[in-house]
Amino acid sequence: MTTYFGFAIADSMFSGNCTISREVLDVDTVRTMAENGELTPCINLSHVATISAMTSRFDIHVQIPETPPRVSVTAGDSVIVMGVRGLPRLTDRHEYTDDEIAGATFTFTRYTVL
Repeated sequence: MTTYFGFAIADSMFSGNCTISREVLDVDTVRTMAENGELTPCINLSHVATISAMTSRFDIHVQIPETPPRVSVTAGDSVIVMGVRGLPRLTDRHEYTDDEIAGATFTFTRYTVL
């Protein structure tokens, strides 16, 4: 069983018909999973500012793979998605301010194929 970590889910991650369970996770659970090497990051370099914001706010560390894995979620596998609301689009700079990070809402949700 694989647990992927990313910032969105896509229909292409799932093959065939399946039933999915959705569960909101607390930050400590996700941090522990990251520390224990239980997460397979499916993120890329375009997410550097968001990853930095997550690290700054929650002390969660995930590696950016050179090549993001091809995600194929099957029975027993999960995808943990970090959803963010309140961070502005970065159009003329490459990182968020401490105030922007403090004002944003972060949620961690696990989608598991049953």
